[in-house]
Amino acid sequence: MPRLVLKFGGTSVANVERIKNAARHVKREWDAGKNCAVVVSAMSGKTNELIAWCKEAAGRYDAREYDAVVASGEQVTAGLMAMALQDMGLPARSWQGWQVPIYASDAHGAARILDVDGRNIEAGFAANREIAIVTGFQGLHKESGRIATLGRGGSDTSAVALAAGLDAERCDTYTDVDGVYTTDPRVVPKARRLERVSFEEMLEMASLGSKVLQVRSVEIAMVHRMPTYVRSSFDDPANPRPGTLICDEDEIVRDQPMESQVITGIAFSRDDAQITLRQVADKPGVAASVFVPLAEANINVDMIVQNISEDGAFTDITFTVPSADYERATALLERARGEIGFRALQGARDVAKISAIGVGMRSHSGVAARAFKALSEKGINILAITTSEIKFSVLIDSAYTELAVRTLHTLYGLDKDD
Repeated sequence: MPRLVLKFGGTSVANVERIKNAARHVKREWDAGKNCAVVVSAMSGKTNELIAWCKEAAGRYDAREYDAVVASGEQVTAGLMAMALQDMGLPARSWQGWQVPIYASDAHGAARILDVDGRNIEAGFAANREIAIVTGFQGLHKESGRIATLGRGGSDTSAVALAAGLDAERCDTYTDVDGVYTTDPRVVPKARRLERVSFEEMLEMASLGSKVLQVRSVEIAMVHRMPTYVRSSFDDPANPRPGTLICDEDEIVRDQPMESQVITGIAFSRDDAQITLRQVADKPGVAASVFVPLAEANINVDMIVQNISEDGAFTDITFTVPSADYERATALLERARGEIGFRALQGARDVAKISAIGVGMRSHSGVAARAFKALSEKGINILAITTSEIKFSVLIDSAYTELAVRTLHTLYGLDKDD
């Protein structure tokens, strides 16, 4: 009998009525002959409340106890979901991450899933098609026996990992949107819902600002070739819309005009900050003296631009870091000023990263050049550029974010017909 994992995010289980609605989606799949495992998040806003309580209780708290507290939100949701399904006459029980068990590392608050042992859930499938309601966002550190949470968006990761562990036919992620769009519809009303997106494209979109799926969940889906749907929990459970399927590239039938195959979507992020080191001595090892300390501090560096002076003696180095790490990064660099040898440090938080993603870029030349020309015609200055095989990103002043997104969305033929 085919197995299916369904995941419901915080907005989909925000209150008891929404939990009952989510349960109706589960019932539809169970009635269709699927063995179902359900992964749930905490009710919307509950995790933030629990985190605030931790901070109120202790200025410096034990990360293991922090995980014990914040993991409780999902436990409440799982129990309520099981009750709702039982009230419908279906066999269901709740499982905490450690009961499955889902094994995780001991990096409390940011643990990584190491393995999923699905035998207990499979036994319930075999006995009476029992529906397993699993707490997302958490696992078990085997050696210590402690709960370890996976970080923000961890329920997405839990769901895809569980689907892989159970050898499910797919993972359906229910959220407050009805799929993956070519860009944010709030910025571009003509954005289109995509029927299918490749794993690689979705990984880039998730890492570059799309909030539909957590990056780590897409990584697991890609490694295990786990088909993953993004669907709306607010659809009629009896007649839901299809959503967007994330799958292998060769499963995507591209029947649109040739030019529209090049770019799949436009992503943007206002969560980056720019740092420039002026007049750094251009000598071997200088880049390492800048970026190794940042890496050791777990500060991710993205876009890097280096400009050499005419005499070759000095260079300016510009790069971006997450806005949340800006203060730490600048403080660290100032402490290392003597070793690095820069003349001045300049920074800006009012920047935005705009990215175009599409597997069609592999076989088409001049895709990025067209964007640079279109942006210049709109008076938008590009501060930095990065490229890869299937995407390019530009850094611009944040005031031009929406104009840039709309310009590129139209340029690559992504606007839907009125």
